[in-house]
Amino acid sequence: MTTNPTSRDYNKASVLDVVLAHAPLTRNRLIELTGLSKATVSRAVEELRSDGFVVDGGVDDVSGRGRRSTYLDLPGTTGHVVGISFGAQTTGVLVTDLRGREIQHMTVPTADHQEVADAARWLVDLIAQAAESAQGPLRQIVAAVPGRVRDGTEIFGPAESMKIFEGSGLHRAIEDLVEAPVLLDSDANASLLGILTNDATITDAALFSVSTILNFASCTDHELARGRTPTFGDIGVLGAGVGDEILDELLSTRGLLRFARKRGLDLERVENLWEEPTHGVEARAEVLEAFTTAIVTAVSVVVVTLDPESVYFVGRLRPLVDEVLPEVRRRLERSLPAVPEIRTVPHLIGISTAQGAVYACLTMAQERLHEAVLEARRQGQAAEQSPPAF
Repeated sequence: MTTNPTSRDYNKASVLDVVLAHAPLTRNRLIELTGLSKATVSRAVEELRSDGFVVDGGVDDVSGRGRRSTYLDLPGTTGHVVGISFGAQTTGVLVTDLRGREIQHMTVPTADHQEVADAARWLVDLIAQAAESAQGPLRQIVAAVPGRVRDGTEIFGPAESMKIFEGSGLHRAIEDLVEAPVLLDSDANASLLGILTNDATITDAALFSVSTILNFASCTDHELARGRTPTFGDIGVLGAGVGDEILDELLSTRGLLRFARKRGLDLERVENLWEEPTHGVEARAEVLEAFTTAIVTAVSVVVVTLDPESVYFVGRLRPLVDEVLPEVRRRLERSLPAVPEIRTVPHLIGISTAQGAVYACLTMAQERLHEAVLEARRQGQAAEQSPPAF
């Protein structure tokens, strides 16, 4: 017989939510965070322990007289998640438990694949290596790519060297090889999600990922904005305010390197622009002027359309953004009535984006676990008979 969840089931799910967010923690801290009575929390903990979702951790050392509290924690057998940064040059894989604690990470050069199926197998092999010491089942995979993504499956406008991944082929190929839900997202969304997770005070913000391609993300009321069509976020097609150049040609590593070479700079890689600043001083100044104008244009477009409180820059071109940011602020202050906070964010290539992808994994996996606790009642399963299916 199907039975609707009771208040006891909701209390149990609430206790699990707090354990997932704060473990390891004491029972007293659990009571404080849930606002539930000691008896209610104790009953929920024992049921979750029986289900295999809670174990005893260490002991809380207290000074003076009093009983020491045992920490409650998630067992490794609850499972793990994987966040991937699948970049044009570098791929990062990060594996964590369901509490978000790192199990293993690895960063490797992205292999040059001519077939989507080969690339999927390569990624799944990397996951297996990184997750070798992980316990429990794989609960979720999120792979962030340099391009726009619709519905978590379809890639639009990827980097030039990753054109074979346009469409839904990569998503299907990975799903065929693993026994876990798979979601794709843009590297910009993953980067912004990482910032939002680490700072709950952020409400409205925009982010530019200035790497292999220019990618863009935004949030409203602390939630990532996702458009109805692939056009949303394709800010790189807009004019840069420099001749006939578009933003993507000046705010991407590939485009800026090409622009610099046309101005006479003999650069092997784009990093030479800031690592060897005395090389071709006049030509470099021309490149920086164009770069500055492009940033001013991009930020202006976002400010007048989205009105963000903060604008962030991440990616390989971040050192160059740092150099021109004071001039960018001066120009914006002359042209706009109000200028948002503009910041660059420290970014570990391959890992920072993978970390944002892990945060997306954790949200989905934890929501499914919460629902599994409630669904057990709907399916007529008594807690003492069978743990929630997850």
